[in-house]
Amino acid sequence: MSNTSPVVFIHGFIGTLDVANYESPHAAPNLLGYGEHQSASLDTISLPGQVEHLRAFVDARFGSEPVDIVGHSVGGAIAMLFAHTYPECVRRIVNVEGNFTLGDAFWSASVGRMSSSDADAMMSRFRSDPLAWINGFVTAPALHLREVAIRWLAHQPASTLRAMGQSVVTTTGDDHYLAALEEVFDRHPVYLLSGEHSRKGWNIPHWALKKCAGDHTLSNSGHLMMLDNEVAFQQRSSDF
Repeated sequence: MSNTSPVVFIHGFIGTLDVANYESPHAAPNLLGYGEHQSASLDTISLPGQVEHLRAFVDARFGSEPVDIVGHSVGGAIAMLFAHTYPECVRRIVNVEGNFTLGDAFWSASVGRMSSSDADAMMSRFRSDPLAWINGFVTAPALHLREVAIRWLAHQPASTLRAMGQSVVTTTGDDHYLAALEEVFDRHPVYLLSGEHSRKGWNIPHWALKKCAGDHTLSNSGHLMMLDNEVAFQQRSSDF
């Protein structure tokens, strides 16, 4: 992605989108319910709510300058909805295995259906062995990922995940959702980025493949490609 515009990275369902070594002007804001926003009201923690939160952040940080957006997983859905709602704020988008259909909501939907106590118990299990948890999602398990897992698991409460999971189902299951996304493809350059081992599970509509401005798959990577190969992920995010 050209560095003529600032880049805004939008994290996914859990954890952060780490871009510490990204050289171009950029920002990686925490969504509502995450990081410093963990105390946000549950009523605001939804995909539409995140769009408004992102608009306020972009306005405060970059003013009227259009930004490039890199959105991962649920963050990819938020990126597309943001571009649909505020097209004047966006130059182009990198959709990193973002949700197109309910089939892409494999984990968030299940968490959204949990009771509060079950969701809390799930997070407690993950936090009791963070390395085992994160190694289940990466291509090459590694000891150094334990610190990443601890940080990611502390980044949001279970209540945030439940609220986001419920909103993912409601929003992406709406009959008008794909039509809104197609409008974004018609108005903006949208680039698709996936991991070699997770690409087959990404439910990309045929029209999106035809209309996208670029499509790349990172080798030896899965859905958490920023952990599988941080350098390649950040380079591809900037090279489109």
